[in-house]
This record gives sequence, structure tokens and C-alpha cells, in this order.
Amino acid sequence: MAHLQPCTSLQACLREMKNIITHPQQVEKGIFEGEIVIIQSPKESGPGKSASVQIYSSTKVEPNTGIGKLSRKAYLKHGKSSKHDSMKITKYKIAFHVDQDFGIPGALLITNQHKHKFFLKSASLEVFDNQTIHFDCRSWVYPFKQTKADRIFFSNTSYLPSKTPSALVELREKELKSLRGDGTGERKEWDRIYDYDYYNDLGNPDKGIGYIRPVLGGTESHPYPRRGRTGRPPCKQDSSTESQPETINFDIYVPPDERFSPKKLSEFISNSIQSTVHFLIPEAKALEQNSSSFESFDEILGLFSSNRNQTVEGWMKEKLKKLVPDELFREIVHASEKKPMEFPLPQILAENEFAWKEDEEFGHQLLAGVNPTRIRCMEVMNQWRLFILDHHDYLMPFISRINSKGVCAYASRTFFFLRNDASLKPLAIELSLPGSPNTTENISTRVFLPASSGTEAALWQLAKAHVAANDSVYHQLISHWLHTHAVVEPFIIATRRQLSAMHPIHRLLDPHFKDTMHINALARTILIKSGGIFEKTLFSGEISMELSSELYKEWRFDEQALPADLLKRRMAFKDPSNPTGAQIIFQDYPYGLDGIEIWQAIKTWVTDFCSIFYKDEDSVRNDLEIQAWWSEIRNKGHGDKCNENWWCEMTTLENLIEALTTIIWIASALHASVNFGQYAHSGYPPNRPSLCRKFIPMEGTKEFAEFLRDPEKYYFEMLPQRFEMTLGIVLAEVLSRHTSDEEYLGQRPSSEWTDNKEVQEKFQNFNANLQEIEKKIRETNRSQQLRNRWGPAKIPYKFLYPDTSDVRSKGGLTGQGIPNSIST
Repeated sequence: MAHLQPCTSLQACLREMKNIITHPQQVEKGIFEGEIVIIQSPKESGPGKSASVQIYSSTKVEPNTGIGKLSRKAYLKHGKSSKHDSMKITKYKIAFHVDQDFGIPGALLITNQHKHKFFLKSASLEVFDNQTIHFDCRSWVYPFKQTKADRIFFSNTSYLPSKTPSALVELREKELKSLRGDGTGERKEWDRIYDYDYYNDLGNPDKGIGYIRPVLGGTESHPYPRRGRTGRPPCKQDSSTESQPETINFDIYVPPDERFSPKKLSEFISNSIQSTVHFLIPEAKALEQNSSSFESFDEILGLFSSNRNQTVEGWMKEKLKKLVPDELFREIVHASEKKPMEFPLPQILAENEFAWKEDEEFGHQLLAGVNPTRIRCMEVMNQWRLFILDHHDYLMPFISRINSKGVCAYASRTFFFLRNDASLKPLAIELSLPGSPNTTENISTRVFLPASSGTEAALWQLAKAHVAANDSVYHQLISHWLHTHAVVEPFIIATRRQLSAMHPIHRLLDPHFKDTMHINALARTILIKSGGIFEKTLFSGEISMELSSELYKEWRFDEQALPADLLKRRMAFKDPSNPTGAQIIFQDYPYGLDGIEIWQAIKTWVTDFCSIFYKDEDSVRNDLEIQAWWSEIRNKGHGDKCNENWWCEMTTLENLIEALTTIIWIASALHASVNFGQYAHSGYPPNRPSLCRKFIPMEGTKEFAEFLRDPEKYYFEMLPQRFEMTLGIVLAEVLSRHTSDEEYLGQRPSSEWTDNKEVQEKFQNFNANLQEIEKKIRETNRSQQLRNRWGPAKIPYKFLYPDTSDVRSKGGLTGQGIPNSIST
């Protein structure tokens, strides 16, 4: 076979076709040669002759069918396998026999008659000397006996609907129709169907009254983004609630294109098991000894030691066996018998184990920590000096219900002053409780002021812990889950249902949706359901998702654009001379400063990309797929918000660019900024406790006397119990870990994702732009004048490092890098 080079464009291939008459090529022989690459577990046998492949022409129509000519079947045989990162990669050389007037291939048709599914990574096809057509597949192909259908993959040439070659028009429409399904039936693992549903799978009434939860979405009282439909049978006790799997299930349904790759799934499960075995197993044993609280900072530090008894035995072994599938249970037991791993100290402790206690670090984390999107500047005499962290109004209506469940929570407001050195000095903490249950009237408020010693300093530390708990819950439920994971899923579903895989905007967005539906499905199974990890670790407990729904009422897609968000929070002012339209109010706001650079880079790339395919406003208005896509996002995916007047009309190129930039920003940089720093900051619970078990004592009470006798003991008894605290560490560790197959912003898994030379050049410019931004961030982090780039805990702000070539392919707790998508 000749050396493979990508076709620069369809037009280039057509020019080559004209040379066939005078310069015979493979077509004259009736043969196209190519390569198919699949990935499997080493234990699985390859599909071999049980899998066949055919190609459709994109330029020659079969008169009898109205679609492109179809080659004869070729089979996957004589593959060459190699092992890579515990996975088996098999490459098949393949030859397609076609008619001499076949034309240019535009689609693959794959039939899997094997008994097992396989992961199709890619395909390439040599059409002329030194000319190759590529298919970037990256999806599971299930047995025909299950799917009752073949799989179609389109080549890397993009077409607007009106520009689709006639030989592919019917295939394009047929594929989209099949992906939409009919909205009925329970989804099976192999079903490639995208449809919407409410969050009606959070509760489990069949387990008892304590597991009843409201359905989120579809009502004025509980609005919510839609999720991917699974169609499981309803609960016996409540037909409006979908039944849940009985055990923790990593194979919960999502369409095959959205599932983790074999390598990713294996690595994710392994990471989860290792963290669980190291942190949780020893703490579960402590429960047997009635040791419910940590008693010192040293005892908490001991969690990160490798000298821990992690063997799974006795009652714990029996309980685990009921909770998880047999194969997962065996892996956990096996991991517990290995030599204990040593986990790194969270970065908040690495340089100074008590820096987290400092007031400056308290303020610093609001600008450069794991939740830098809540702080806002107050409108006070236009001095831009007073700031507030506000967790009051939205919490107050829920406080009585929360506190009736054995936790102790306040609604809080914390005030800060911006010093000349750009550090935030806390001025006061206001903690409030409702005067009586089920009312927000007669509010009881206490105010705490900073102090450096004595009783007042100890009370100040307790007040900061309660504020940190408020911020932790807001971060996990809103900044992280709602504002990234949940709001993006409807965009994914609409893209798959309304934009053909041939559509350029589908190709633009595709890497930013990788693995999101799968990680969201796992979250519904493990994190956010009734009795899940969120309910066990957050003070909001069983009303956690109800609280998330309440704050969705305030959500606006247009305000998730970073410049709009900064302006809303008064962290920037309007500046028409700035390309983003916004100017950060002070230069030592790491999230804002780095984020606005990334935002502008994304917008420049999106503008360049869209301008290649859309030459004027009419081309946007007349794109039927784009119009259906945007309508479905508004009216179905975010249907509870369909009547909001802030939705733009998709009638201009400018509006399309802004919407696409915002989607990519949310899925990449915004998620990176609120996710991958969790272990660094929340991996040490005293820094960011997720709940408090005691109120701050009132002077003259028995509790106050108890506090005075031993303030540190009172503090530890106020923190979460040791098992819940450790469960929070496990969650932070697993979510903060990059997998080794992560795809980062400005990168694609293959250079052959498009055959458009102009797009390739613009994408290279995007990558180069991001590398320049990273260099700039590195230089900024070296500045001695910018205190917030490191803070007292000496954690350099790297969450928005875009390129991270030094950590790519390694994965782990790197604390840096912007993955393309919400994949953890």
C-alpha cells in the first residue's frame, strides 16, 4: 500500500477522479485498500470473519435505491494485535471490491455477526495514490443479533445539509431518524437512541418512605435540565419514579457512542477501587470500634499514610457483596490484599499544614480555589473594594428542613475588603437561622469578627468552618454538578438527534461531549440518588437535588458565557475596547484573568471555524439542522426555561458563535476550574468541610462551657464523622484524577478528524494560541507581586493551564490541564 496521506478536500479527490481515465489507479482494478482499528480487552477474541465492512459512494448513486453505490462485503480477518496500556489493539488490513465507476467513498457500513461487541477506533481508506479518506469512529459496535441493524460511520468530510452530496442525503436523514427513536421501551445496552427524560430516577420509593424524592423537571416547582432517557420500569410504589439498579452498576445505559472506551472504563474503575480500599475500608473498621470522630489533626493526616489495614473481611465483606456486582466485588477484595498505596498529601497541606487556617488563605481560595465563581463585588460607592460570599437567601427557606436531619447549618454572608496587595481580608461573617420552622421570618443572626487569639479566635475558626461548608455544598451541587454536568447533557442529546455526524457543527462540538453522558449516568447511580454519596456527605442531605432544582430557576445560558458572568458578579466592568467586552477589575484574580484568555481563544477558534462554512446570515437561518437543534435545546432539553426571554434567536452568525463558544467553555475550561482542584483543596476536610454537626455555642449555655474547656475537641466534634469525612476524600480524589486517555483543549485524538485544509490550519492556530496562553500563565505565576497566584498555602494556580504537554498520557492527580469535555 502506498504511504497514506489525507485528502485535503473532496474537491481534491474529484480532481484525482478525472485522472483515472489516463492514469489507472486502484479503482480501475475495482479495489480500495484500507485499515480498520479496534480495541478490546486482552481476554476477548477479535470479531474476525464474523464482522463485515462495506463502503458507500458519496458521488455515485445506485438507481434502484437512490443512495450511494455499495461495495461488496469485506471481512475483518488476519488482524495484527498489540498490547497497549492493558488493552489489545488489533489492526486489520482490508480490501474492498467495487465497480470501476464507484466514485469516492463517503460512509462505512459495518455488520457485527460476532457474539461480542467491540470498540471501533478508526478506519482509513486509500482511494488514490497518496490520497486517503479517514473515518474517526470511536464507538462500540454491538452484535447484529442484538441491534437488528448495521452501523454507519461517515467520512471526515463535513457538509451543511444543503451541500450534502445526493448519494448521501438519504443516509444522512435515515441515520438521524434512527437516533431519535420513538420515545418508548426500555433502552438496552446496544440501543443507539437519544431521547429526553425528567430526573425521575433519583428516588426509590420501593425501599421505603425515606427514599422518596421529587421528580425534577417538567413542573414549575421543580424545574430541571433533561437527562438521557433510559426507560426502565417504574417503581412498584410510585409509577412516576423510574426503578433503580439494585447494585452499583458501572454499565448503566447510555448510547454506545457516549460510553467510556475500554481503557477509560478500566482505569476509572481501578482508580475508584484503589481510593476506596485505601481510605474507606480502614474507616469502616473504625465504626466497629465506635470511633465516630477524628480527635486530632495528626489523626486526619494519618489517612494519607501507606501503613493502613485495608483488608476486606467479616461483616464488611458481606455488605460489599450485596452492594456491588460480583466482578467488581472480586476486584475490590483483590486490591485490598495488595501492598497498600501511598496517596499524596492534598496540596493545601504540602507546603504548610496549617496555612488553610489563615484568613488570607480563606479569601485566596475564593479567587483561585475550587469554587472561584461565587464571590462578587458589592455595589458600594463604585470603589470596587467590598466583596461578598453570599450563601444566604437561597438557603434560608431550606435551613429548618436541613437541620431537622441531625446536622447544623446556617445561611451565611461573608464580607471581604480588597487590600492594596489584592488579597481579600475577611471583615465579618454573618450566620443566620430562621426564627421558627417552615418560615423565613424572625431570622436570628449572629455576626463574627476576625480575631487572632483567645476565645474570639476559636469562635472565628468555627464560623469560617460553617461558611466553608456552605461554599462546599454550593460548589458540589451548583458550580460543579448543575452548571456543568447537568446543563450540558441536553446540548449533547440535541446535537446527536438534530445534527448529522457530517454537519460541521457536530464535528466542532463532538470532542467536547466525550464521556459526559456516561459520567452523568454514573453520577445518578452513585452520587445524586437517594442514599447516594451527596446525601451522605453534604449537609443538604436528602434535599440536595431539590436545592439544585431551586437554583436552576436562576440559571441563564447566556450568563454562563464568562464575560457575562464576570460582569454580573461585578468582577469586571464593561470595556468596548476589549475583544471580550469586559475588563477584570483587578489583575490578581487568577480564575478570571486566565479564564478570559481561554474564553477569547475559544471564541477566535469558533469564529474561524464557523466562517469557513457560513458565509452570511442567510446560511445560518437556512440551515434546517441548526434551526431544529437550537429549537430542541430550548423547547425540550431546557424545556422548563423555554419561555425565558434571554434565549437568542439563531438567525445570525454572531449568535451561533456566541452559543457555541459558551457550550465549549462550559464543557472544557469551566468544568476544569471547578473539578480538578477538589483533591488539592477538599481532600483535607478541615479546609472545606461539607457539613457541621454542631452550631456555634451561645455564651452562657452548657455547650459554650463545653467549648471553653476544650475548643479543639469541640471543633473536631463539629466536623463530619470520620466515615463521612473519608467518603468525601474518596470522592475528591477520584473526581480530581485525570485518566491517561484524556483529550485536552486544542487537541484531537487524531489529526484526521477533518479533511478540510483550512479548518486544519485554523485548528493549529488555536493550539498555538493556547500554548502561548500557557506560557503567559507560567510567567504570571512567577510574579512576586501577584499574591493570589500562590496564596499562603503555596498552591500555584494551574487549573486553567490549557496544553499540559508534560502531563498528557500520564493522567493522575496533576492539578492542571483543561480536558475537552466533562469526563469525570
